[in-house]
Amino acid sequence: MEKLKIGKYEFNSRLIVGSGKYSDFATTREATLASEAEMITVAVRRVNITNPNEENLMDYFKDTNVQILPNSAGCVTAEEAITTFRLVKEATGIDIIKLEVIGDTAKTLYPDVIETLKACEVLAKDGFTIMAYTNDDPIMAKRLEDAGASAVMPLAAPIGSGLGIQNRYNVLFVKEAVKEIPESYRIQVEGFTGLLVDFAKKKSACAIIRGLRAISDFEYEMQLALMNRKLSHSIDTIFLLPSLKWIFLSSSIVKEAAKLGGNVEDLVPRIVAEKLKEKFHRS
Repeated sequence: MEKLKIGKYEFNSRLIVGSGKYSDFATTREATLASEAEMITVAVRRVNITNPNEENLMDYFKDTNVQILPNSAGCVTAEEAITTFRLVKEATGIDIIKLEVIGDTAKTLYPDVIETLKACEVLAKDGFTIMAYTNDDPIMAKRLEDAGASAVMPLAAPIGSGLGIQNRYNVLFVKEAVKEIPESYRIQVEGFTGLLVDFAKKKSACAIIRGLRAISDFEYEMQLALMNRKLSHSIDTIFLLPSLKWIFLSSSIVKEAAKLGGNVEDLVPRIVAEKLKEKFHRS
């Protein structure tokens, strides 16, 4: 089997095991060696690998080919993750890491992708080989790659749910996106709750861009623009019209056309057209 290459590192096994839930470090070692994995990820805020004066997991793997992979589980800001990994590198010399910055620590353990990106940019400059835990958004996967991540690890389902891959299409899109999106693109996708004008001010934006596909859109969009103007005089709204080539287009029309056997290859990216065809026309 072809070796797994992550930055400057190479592994014969593609299996990465965890270090939680074991009764003791001896059992952790036995289970890891039995699996023939060559990487074991360690939550350094919970498992000791830095203090030589206490029982240390690294001592149990000194005579093996298993690479300790520190992770930043429990960190909720970029600053926390950066500080954690710098301390780990200083204490152990380990420079391959699994970067995790968690946005929802109470339930889903979903990543905070914005803080993850910030941490990735800094840690890459520090010389770390970064494996970044992120969501299944292909745009963010590309941004992390551009920031210096050697591997992107999109979640398939909420951690600990046992559900397996839930959005198979987005997972595939992530793999394709890092190959096809030009490096000149600088697209960032963020979610928010609350008022759009408040989010815009938080991002230091001066304008909100809205698309108008048809005259029928204008009345509703104008109401939104006037309300946003009332809520914040510092935020302008700019209306943009699409090219005549695409003025009729919407996601629902594309899906309906694909469902009924229409050729949508000129309307969406190649990978999307392929997956729509696969979804609606399985033999």
